[in-house]
Formats: sequence, C-alpha cells, structure tokens
Amino acid sequence: MKNIIIAFDFGIKNIGVAIGENILKQGKALKKLSAHNGHPNWNDVKYLFKTWEPNYTIVGLPLNMDGTHQNITKKAKKFANLLKHKFHTSVELHDERLSTIEARSLIFNKHGFKGLSKDKIHSISAVLILESWLNQVFIN
Repeated sequence: MKNIIIAFDFGIKNIGVAIGENILKQGKALKKLSAHNGHPNWNDVKYLFKTWEPNYTIVGLPLNMDGTHQNITKKAKKFANLLKHKFHTSVELHDERLSTIEARSLIFNKHGFKGLSKDKIHSISAVLILESWLNQVFIN
C-alpha cells in the first residue's frame, strides 16, 4: 500500500519541506516555508496538507551530537505539536543530526558554491530526514 509522507526540517527563519512515499523510499524537496520565530504562515501549511493528503507527518528533531537537546529542540517539538493539533494528524519526531551538513555537501557536489542557497538547503534537509525515517520504518 502506498503511503504519502510529508517531512519538515524545522528552523526559526526557514522550514524545509519534502514529500515522499514508502514504495520507492524517496523524497522530493518542496519549496521551503518562511517562518517568523519558528512560526510559518499556517495557510501555507494547510495548503500542503490539502494538496498532498499525507498519511504520515515527520518533523526533524534537532539534537546535539551526543543526543542531548539544543535550544531549538523544544521549539521543534512545539512546532510538531501545533501540526498535530491544527491538522489532526499524528506527528513523529525523527533525529536530524547532520542533515543540514549532508544537504550542503550534496548541493555543493552537484551545483558548486552557486547552488548553496538557503531555499535548497532546508528542503534537501527535509528530504534526508524523510528518507532516513522511511529506511527505518518501512523495511522490506
């Protein structure tokens, strides 16, 4: 059965978004959402949910390398909780350590310095979070 997954790379100023499905275990970067102190335009998020009708919602959980919480960890959890209540969906938090670094590396290797825009980095990070989650949950 095909399941649609939406993933968010939470940030204070930008929130990356990716969409994917469990059969191919691949994600696609969508346009990042601008945010003010971690709060996106909720109508933009509503549009995403209405358009894609995801079965699963994933939010990247920012942690320090040793697994402890960062200052932004609490805000990411709050964002996940708001998604849960505003869109009546279950939300899973998924470890996002090194996703931004890996996204920068992937973009740089493909496009060089010119490709390293924040628009792409956040959404590619969301793809990495989504694909990591898919590989843990949907094991063939």
